[in-house]
Amino acid sequence: MAEIRLEGIVKEYGALRAIHGVDLQVDDGEFVAFVGPSGCGKSTMLRMIAGLEEISGGRLSIGGRVVNEVEPKGRDVAMVFQDYALYPHMTIRENIGFGLKMRGGKPAEIARRVEEAARILQIGDFLDRKPGQLSGGQRQRVAMGRAIVREPSVFLFDEPLSNLDAKLRVEMRTEIKRLHAMLGTTMIYVTHDQTEAMTLADKVVVLKSGRIVQEGPPMELYNRPNSRFVGEFIGSPQMNILSGILDRSTGTPRLQVGNGALDLGEVPAQDGTRLDVGIRPEHLIWAEGAAPRLSPVVEVYEPLGSDTLAICRFGGHEMTARLAPDIALRRDTAIPLSYDTRDLHYFDGESGARLMAA
Repeated sequence: MAEIRLEGIVKEYGALRAIHGVDLQVDDGEFVAFVGPSGCGKSTMLRMIAGLEEISGGRLSIGGRVVNEVEPKGRDVAMVFQDYALYPHMTIRENIGFGLKMRGGKPAEIARRVEEAARILQIGDFLDRKPGQLSGGQRQRVAMGRAIVREPSVFLFDEPLSNLDAKLRVEMRTEIKRLHAMLGTTMIYVTHDQTEAMTLADKVVVLKSGRIVQEGPPMELYNRPNSRFVGEFIGSPQMNILSGILDRSTGTPRLQVGNGALDLGEVPAQDGTRLDVGIRPEHLIWAEGAAPRLSPVVEVYEPLGSDTLAICRFGGHEMTARLAPDIALRRDTAIPLSYDTRDLHYFDGESGARLMAA
């Protein structure tokens, strides 16, 4: 069993507190992604779990055993780093088996585990090559193989794909997801890329300034972000946010935004309240031939093949619409858009917290 529990975890560097009393449970076999902007504390938390950073306060347990004072080698975890950390003078076979050799493993057992890891990661043809003869994606597979042979209770990944190009990142995401399905081992994955977090994880943990701001299944965070911060961070392109004043004078709630207005649904706020209203680009609908709810002006458009992104201005705000690829767009031209008010997200204009119905 490899349940991980963080209870009131604190990390301090002198007078600076980097992690502020974090509580988190990672279930046995769960794939959890830590995501957030640079400096939010996600790598620091991972390194504390690995034993590479001392814990300033709180309690960390792995498999029911408190490990605050346990050395990294005694925690039964394996870590995959961003920079591969391979020995250039060793063959791939020697790199993968090196840790087992240092622990006094028997040659026959080391060979068996290396061959098995190579089979899982499809790198059997490269075992007698040196790291310098491999591509970035192949070297990252080797780094993963070195972790697999240890047969740990927990895998920790620290931004393992950030050095790869876009195509390899997608391929390696698939490999890591396949690896988790095959092994069923508890995994924690740190990334600044919310797309990686959404596609890989069973549970996404969003951090900001050393605190967890929301955790849950990826689509829960996507569909019901608890704050403007989470709403904008999760999703690509990011959620559009329009800021203005709630106006109920006409009977229908509207957001007065710059020189425009936005029809709203049932808003749990009083007239005159400052609101941030969010809507995702894919929820803006082309409304030619119908009565549009808004007519933003196109500034830039980006044909992507499967769809087209229209970056527009409305009421002094920038907003992005994800539209069908066959729609003809022109710069500096207003376009007719509509939306379902049920797809709107309402956030407090001061705190950024999601407004909940009474």
